[in-house]
Amino acid sequence: MRLFLSTVSAVVLATQAVPALADRDPYSGAPLPPAKREPASPITDHFYIRAAYYNYKLNTNFRVDPTNAPAGTTGTPVNAENDLGLAHRQQKGRVEFMFRLRERSKMRVDYYETYRSGNQLLANDIVFGNETFPAGQTVATEFDLQQFDITYTYSFIHNSRFEVGTGIAIYFLQIDATGQVPAQNLRQEVSAASPFPALPLDLTWSISSRWAATARAAFLKVNHHDLSGRYWDNHADIQYRWVPNFVVGAGWASIRTDLTRVGGSFPGVVNMTIKGPELFVRFSY
Repeated sequence: MRLFLSTVSAVVLATQAVPALADRDPYSGAPLPPAKREPASPITDHFYIRAAYYNYKLNTNFRVDPTNAPAGTTGTPVNAENDLGLAHRQQKGRVEFMFRLRERSKMRVDYYETYRSGNQLLANDIVFGNETFPAGQTVATEFDLQQFDITYTYSFIHNSRFEVGTGIAIYFLQIDATGQVPAQNLRQEVSAASPFPALPLDLTWSISSRWAATARAAFLKVNHHDLSGRYWDNHADIQYRWVPNFVVGAGWASIRTDLTRVGGSFPGVVNMTIKGPELFVRFSY
């Protein structure tokens, strides 16, 4: 969260520090006449802060393999919601910023986190990393996800009605999983954190002076010697501009993570889907 706030502050200071050279004639230095003001829309907004309320459904399948074990030895595949008692649904907030650097270039900063814990009586033995949790015992589990991303896009289509752009996105993803059987003093904790690039695609349709629709997606496929998998981040919404600087809207978002890792601090598999509707407000200028 500190990294997220520091990055936002740095971008704001950088945009404020740019001199207003565009307000003067480049040859004579004389002040230019005021530019014609375009109608407010997602295509003309120079900055926005967006606060969203999500009602997510989660589905998490994972496996934590033992370390320093013989080849082919794996942990037990489990479903975090059905086998370990983690919540299937969660209501969360999400914050997002956008800075338009030039007419066709913009940068978006986004942060999301989810923390879940649960208790479940085990029906079968579970190999969780270097520990084996026996059947008939109650296991306490925590599974946490933090996602922070910075996305730069350049709009190769940009007019008063449509904007389509692509560029580069950098995702910072951290996953922490802890399992313990207090009655037998068994505990295992694993964690993985890594930045990775993704290919984004942003679309905006200004339907009228008050209505607009936006959609975006980011995708990554990786196949490294110790890491393989795919990652999707998708979002679509419809929004109504109540007044020039205030927007309300509703949409749908989904995040899917399919990763397999050999070795490291979190050896094993994570297949996680987060999806659901959202309501949001947006302040812009």
